[in-house]
Amino acid sequence: MKFAICNEVFKDWNDIERTIAYVKEVGYEGLEIAPFTLAQYVTDISGATRRQIVRCAEEAGLDIAGIHWVFVGPEGVYLTHPDKAVREFTAQYLNELVRFCGDIGGKVLVFGSPKQRNVMRDVTYNQAFDYAREVFESALPRCQEYGVTICMEQLTHLETNFCQTVEETVELIEAINHPNFQLLLDTKAMAFQAEDRPTLIRKYAKYLRHYHANDDNLEGPGFGEVDFGPIFEALRDIQYTGYLSVEVFKFDPGPEAIATRSLEYMRRFV
Repeated sequence: MKFAICNEVFKDWNDIERTIAYVKEVGYEGLEIAPFTLAQYVTDISGATRRQIVRCAEEAGLDIAGIHWVFVGPEGVYLTHPDKAVREFTAQYLNELVRFCGDIGGKVLVFGSPKQRNVMRDVTYNQAFDYAREVFESALPRCQEYGVTICMEQLTHLETNFCQTVEETVELIEAINHPNFQLLLDTKAMAFQAEDRPTLIRKYAKYLRHYHANDDNLEGPGFGEVDFGPIFEALRDIQYTGYLSVEVFKFDPGPEAIATRSLEYMRRFV
């Protein structure tokens, strides 16, 4: 298992080079990048910026684990929209996200984006399922080209009405049935599942490619009540070799405290 952290923790620094250097200094092996921290549209992230990320990461000896929060920022993208023109634009944009991920050396594209996947009024869940499948399948050839895996994230009923459970998320993964479309599990997002987190990790081990580490209180691991001991035990049992990437939604402790305390806590279980 390897440890990464999501870069929006450091977004107020407005300095990707400083972020990369600090994350490596703290002891992380990877950085996960949210495109919206660099530009509203991923297509506006210049080639020079992409090359800078690669150069800085190589000099620091840090992996770019991948990208996430991919539909935050741009207008007009919607995974399950009934309008074919909207879905076509969304598919084109998803392809550009895959390209960006590959350009900076990332291997996983985390798809959460709850608002842009919600099932709209007068659209059935099955219709939304087919729309989502259509959009994702359009990006798979580029995923293969760039060596990027799209990781579909289960989110709670408080966030979305599409793929609310791990079971529903895996149904979509099985329908698409492609090695470059797999599963992300998130500590917070599993809070409302009927089965506990270790059970879900073991049950869906064959699909798991990325893991987001946080707490039910929306802060980092070790900042709340979630015991990561059984989670690490389950990940060891399935011989998970991917990243545990710290993703938080409350930034009050500050980037340094979030980064250092989260890593110190997780290292207890290694």
